[in-house]
Amino acid sequence: MTEATQSSGLGSDGSSIGHAQLQAETLMQALPHMLRYDDAIVVVKYGGHAMGDEQVAREFAKDMVLLEQSGVNPVVVHGGGPQIGAMLKKLGIASHFSGGLRVTDKATVEIVEMVLCGSINKQIVGFINAEGGRAIGLCGKDGNMVTATKLERHTEGHTASDEPEVDLGFVGEPSKVDVTVLDQVLGRELIPVLAPVAQGSDGETYNVNADTFAGAIAGALGAKRLLFLTDVPGVLDKQKNLIKELRVDDIRGLIADGTITGGMIPKVETCIYALEQGVEGVVILDGKLPHAVLVELLTDHGAGTLITR
Repeated sequence: MTEATQSSGLGSDGSSIGHAQLQAETLMQALPHMLRYDDAIVVVKYGGHAMGDEQVAREFAKDMVLLEQSGVNPVVVHGGGPQIGAMLKKLGIASHFSGGLRVTDKATVEIVEMVLCGSINKQIVGFINAEGGRAIGLCGKDGNMVTATKLERHTEGHTASDEPEVDLGFVGEPSKVDVTVLDQVLGRELIPVLAPVAQGSDGETYNVNADTFAGAIAGALGAKRLLFLTDVPGVLDKQKNLIKELRVDDIRGLIADGTITGGMIPKVETCIYALEQGVEGVVILDGKLPHAVLVELLTDHGAGTLITR
């Protein structure tokens, strides 16, 4: 190795130059996307098994900090079903589900609030802060951000005037969103982390489905993107290949012909709901993919299925 290469820290094979060129190319590819999302609001619904892996959670936190530092306004909405289930089991409280929703009695909703607004919310806040960001943990109750109404499920073929199929207890759905608190936070180098717990007009506490909560928040904020981090790559065709882009009319056709089935149906229905609320585009992507959010937002490749109107 020559003195010149030693002083510059480069290997004789020029590998360091090659690495620097690769970094420059990556930045050049990301720059148009960074400009596109400059000062835009991006809501990220964070949940699934990715939340249970500490290393993945720390990588997610790092990505949120990078987004905020690049001019994006990220808003994190998190779930916590597995953690709630584990705590209920530890306390000897049985879990019951109906249509994928947890039947939530008075004792259960207290645990839900404790786990979602307490341990999970503050853990995510802590991870973001540890990566150099400034996160603030909130829930739907703060500043009357989200007002919920009791969610009722009805037997098939019955109308809303009939008896509900099952009393879900303190399970709610958003009826009103007030973004005053978020308007005070966004654009001030703060990253809001929201737990999907809300208060009803009756003064009771309600557990709100995190996907629905995220859709309501994203719509009220006029978000440019709503990202659902899930356990699947996105919407797949019948050959199990990823569908990169879909419109709302396409989705209805794919449900009708049996391409979209099972748990993906409520997911895409929530996407349609978010678009109707005013979100520009919704993406379903795999939260276990390293840096999935950055790949989706800041590269030409993308990482999931983009759904638009």
